[in-house]
Amino acid sequence: MRLDKFICKSTEFTNTEAIQLIANQTVRVNDQIITDERSQVHKNNTVTLNGAILKPRAFRYLLLHKPAGTICSNKNEVYPSLFNCIDIDNIEELHIAGRLDADTTGLVLITDDGHWSFNITTPNKQCEKCYRVGLSRPIADDVGKKFKQGIALQGETQLTRPAKLEVINPTEVYLTITEGKFHQVKRMFSAVGNRVVSLHRESIGKVTLDVGIGEWRHLTRDEVQSFI
Repeated sequence: MRLDKFICKSTEFTNTEAIQLIANQTVRVNDQIITDERSQVHKNNTVTLNGAILKPRAFRYLLLHKPAGTICSNKNEVYPSLFNCIDIDNIEELHIAGRLDADTTGLVLITDDGHWSFNITTPNKQCEKCYRVGLSRPIADDVGKKFKQGIALQGETQLTRPAKLEVINPTEVYLTITEGKFHQVKRMFSAVGNRVVSLHRESIGKVTLDVGIGEWRHLTRDEVQSFI
């Protein structure tokens, strides 16, 4: 975690105030004065502010059912932020582990633990994300095989990682992927001559969506541990 973020998570100071405290040489890491707010702080480091040892607040792990017409951003833009659905202290410390488009609905995981969210978003961890996909025309018989082999997306130099396709009916399928390229699901179906008309994320790893639209809850200990 960056030093300025560590101070914010251990105190009530804003990020601007934390940076100023660091610049004023009031912060030590392992008894050494640090003046670069970008310095990384690790679990075994001792951080002090004016001689007082800082202890960060416990990390938080949330599940949210994202409504359509909201954006995965910490602030309102053209569309409202999905964080408007959450009533929790220090909400500005939270970030989203795997964003969805404004018109996409479903499961979003939210945390202030950067290492934990990295395990969800990096393709190397092979974390499965399952989507329910509505299509504009019936799915072709060979699409499942193509997705399993990997397909070329426009503007990409590498094929997509193997994906699993399960047909619900001719125009509705489940698609499971282990990466998160820009607009990936929509681009995958466009590459095989189809168009996504609805997109809903149902699960990430072993965590499945179990709350109503716009509702949220804390993850259980087992759910948190499943991504470590």
